[in-house]
Amino acid sequence: KPIHLLIIYIWPQPIFTPGLYNKKKMFLQHENNEKAILDFFPVLQWLPKYNCKEYIWGDVMSGLIIGIILVPQAIAYSLLAGLKPIYSLYTSFFANIIYFLMGTSRHVSVGIFSLLSLMVGQVQGVDDQAYLNFTVYNFTLGVTNNECGKECYAIGVATALTFMAGVYQVLMGIFHLGFVSVYLSEPVLDGFATGASLTILTAQVKYLIGIKIPRAQGYGLLITTWANILQNISQANLCDVITSAICIAVLVTAKELGDKYKHKLRIPLPTELVVIVIATLVSHYMKLKEVYASSVSGEIPTGFIPPKMPSFHLMQRVAADALPLAIVGFAFTVSLSEMFAKKYAYTVKANQEMFAIGFCNIIPAFFHCFATSAALAKTLVKTSTGCQTQVSSVVSAVVVLLVLLFFAPLFYNLQKCVLACIIIVSLRGALRKFKDIPQRYRLDKVDALVWCVTMLSSALVSTEMGLLVGAIFSVFCIIGRTQCPHAALLGQIGNSVFYEDDEEYKDLLPVPKIKIFRFEAPLYYANKDFFLKCLHNRTGLNPALEVAKRKKSRRKRQQNLDNVLGRKEMSLCLVAEDGDFHTIIIDCSSIPFLDTAGVSALKETFKDYQELEISIHLACCISFMESCTSFSFQSFFLR
Repeated sequence: KPIHLLIIYIWPQPIFTPGLYNKKKMFLQHENNEKAILDFFPVLQWLPKYNCKEYIWGDVMSGLIIGIILVPQAIAYSLLAGLKPIYSLYTSFFANIIYFLMGTSRHVSVGIFSLLSLMVGQVQGVDDQAYLNFTVYNFTLGVTNNECGKECYAIGVATALTFMAGVYQVLMGIFHLGFVSVYLSEPVLDGFATGASLTILTAQVKYLIGIKIPRAQGYGLLITTWANILQNISQANLCDVITSAICIAVLVTAKELGDKYKHKLRIPLPTELVVIVIATLVSHYMKLKEVYASSVSGEIPTGFIPPKMPSFHLMQRVAADALPLAIVGFAFTVSLSEMFAKKYAYTVKANQEMFAIGFCNIIPAFFHCFATSAALAKTLVKTSTGCQTQVSSVVSAVVVLLVLLFFAPLFYNLQKCVLACIIIVSLRGALRKFKDIPQRYRLDKVDALVWCVTMLSSALVSTEMGLLVGAIFSVFCIIGRTQCPHAALLGQIGNSVFYEDDEEYKDLLPVPKIKIFRFEAPLYYANKDFFLKCLHNRTGLNPALEVAKRKKSRRKRQQNLDNVLGRKEMSLCLVAEDGDFHTIIIDCSSIPFLDTAGVSALKETFKDYQELEISIHLACCISFMESCTSFSFQSFFLR
């Protein structure tokens, strides 16, 4: 601790004086402030302990490789976002620096992500004339919308959208709303990623074949885009088609060989960078733009544009669109952080991850960047190339910085179809999920259905709506599972003390005169009737029907006796009959809780079976013991 604070704290003073109290309070406040700063910037905790000799080589190598991979991907993903390549490079630079300061994961690679780039492009691509008439700041020269055109409007919408998404993520961190990601299950996220990948692929086809069609907007954009492509297929640019075919063949071959021999390769092949360099040189010297009218990236300026506050008017417009962007961003970031932390035996703070990714969006929004999150592919490359800490992110940022300062103009003649090829080939992992459908169906039919619904709604309706539909459908499936759960009678395994489902296992021994019933779900208002139905079906005895049947039988016998013996009075009380069983044990080990409706169902069950002189006992009901004792069920507990 600082010396002057220690002196203030221990300076001799009379006990219980206000001065001593204030100085101790000041010291404690300083401790709390220091802890808050260390928690907010985790780099201050681990960087002083950085083992340079052990970690530096792996961090530098992984940082260089990620930087080399990041540059062509950043330029390519600018097509998805509908922005100039320079903004993708800005995003990659600032995201790496900020996550280095605030992230708790050692391995996650944060930067541009294809799904978020697509969502940004879908929002900013809407041609809303009412907003185009607003004065939109020119982020390069400070001129009006009429002078800077659609580019200023696009980056204005993108930065406003990114800023609002970051604000939502920080608010989620403040109010500890990370539980929202729990409802984005693996089938939902996988289905969303696959459906969005189909949309991404469709959006790149126009660049592959060199046609100019408007960006489709609204619902059903996948179908609309393909309709526009087929209508304009005759305008395809032969130069772009040939270039695309060659690039895809080279990229796919290199990727497949890299996957096959990755155990022999110490570092992944920088195929994208090689393709971009060669394609740029060919385009420049063969003058593909001038001779064949091939579309190129255009001028990419060097240096940084002065920071600017995102437009408040545009923030109001995109506030609703930013919410799904924020949820997707933090869901992928938190899940990847926890996955790699578990793999490498360390811990991450999910709440701090939300703060980190939130500020990776808020601060860069002032520097003309768009939304970022963790990306699985680059994270896997980082871990496979020796990454130890987030120092590798700084190295990657330096590589991007060098491109920004010196090498960006060299990509002027790079064809857009080459960038589209890089994007499409990067979707291989997501598109391969289609092969997993049969296995997913065999493992869990409901999960397979959730995946299909999310994928189809993401592809055929819209990306944002697909995520919402998938999450809601997943919740309804969970409710459906609890509403109609599995229930079974148990049999004894040999002479052991173990009991299992008699429909799932063979050669189980029934317990004489006793039925053991298990209900595998919480017992609450939505499934109490199903519980009673299953109990009656499995035991083969519906007490209400049996009581009515016995009463009817007794009345009939009484009438017969009255007719024969002339007796006018006879008790209608039930005579106990020798049934198949005299006791029911309800195994409650799979019932995590019950509500008042569930308690009422149990009370009704006890009452009905008691009329037949069948006793009921509850076993393994520790999870809801308090609810049972409050309703005086102690006599039914099986001890």
